Amino acid sequence: MTLNGRPPTLEDVARLAGVSRATASRAIIEPQKVSPERRSAVEEAMARLGYVPNAAARSLVTRRTMSIAVVVPEPTRTVFEDPFFQAAIGGINSVLVDADYQLVLLMGDPQGQTQRVRQYLRSRLADGIVVVSHHGSDGVVETAVAAGVPTVLVGRPFSGAVHVAYSDLDNVLGGRIATRRLVEQGCSRIGILTGPLDMVGARDRYDGWRAELAQHGLTGGGIWHGDFDRASGRAAGHEIAKAAIPLDGLFVSSDLMALGVLESLAEHGIRVPQDLKLVGFDDISLAAYHKPALTTVTNSGFDLAAAAAELLLRQLQTGEAQAPRIIQPELVVRESA
Repeated sequence: MTLNGRPPTLEDVARLAGVSRATASRAIIEPQKVSPERRSAVEEAMARLGYVPNAAARSLVTRRTMSIAVVVPEPTRTVFEDPFFQAAIGGINSVLVDADYQLVLLMGDPQGQTQRVRQYLRSRLADGIVVVSHHGSDGVVETAVAAGVPTVLVGRPFSGAVHVAYSDLDNVLGGRIATRRLVEQGCSRIGILTGPLDMVGARDRYDGWRAELAQHGLTGGGIWHGDFDRASGRAAGHEIAKAAIPLDGLFVSSDLMALGVLESLAEHGIRVPQDLKLVGFDDISLAAYHKPALTTVTNSGFDLAAAAAELLLRQLQTGEAQAPRIIQPELVVRESA
């Protein structure tokens, strides 16, 4: 609505609501400090006039942007192809929507393209940060902490020197659960395809595999490394198929890699589970529909990221860092093991 050819102003809202300009401003910026009656009158006047508050001016007063940066230090293609990241972004947004915060998505390749991300963090254009997929070498968390921006991680910090709140899956237990399933299925030559070992989750799953083998008096059947994507799973699958000592069990640290491994093994005539039993990790939707369907370990990106967002909002409200929240993994038994 326009008034005499001009857009409505805060003064117009105050006049229509029957309050002072200062009260109208306070009802918009700090509504908890205004009586319900006056707040209702201001809101009704804004609706009738079509008045939209100036976000920049509000930010200057409150020193808040009402935005949360979600930082994913991964290539754009990875972010939009990996179901874990899609679920994580959805989980964070589900929490922020109810709290009237806007999600700002920042992506950057951990191999050296995170400079613009770090610059954004230094500028404090967001009230807080949730970091998904933390690499030990990307510098994102250290930059955020140094800038004094409240920060929460999805996954434990790679370095013990960084003290921030986080939500995490018990990945060591997850690695043990996956390996134990293979042992229980009679496997004795159990290999592993890890994710990038500069990521805590990948390293913890690897440690869980080693610990479970040791408990049963077994040695590893071979170690291969991937990037948590289907392409690296396919490449590793070809190497595994040609290994000098054939495996009878394989723990793959992500379902996407596991799907790639299964494709390569099939090309080499290796049958799963008849010739080799395989357990994945993440329980993505594709795991249930592949032939053979994947036995896997749960890892809900939605739940982990929603928990991280809740921790961040609580920190913004209280000014105090929150205790970590740990989610327990579970085994999902299907055809591959």
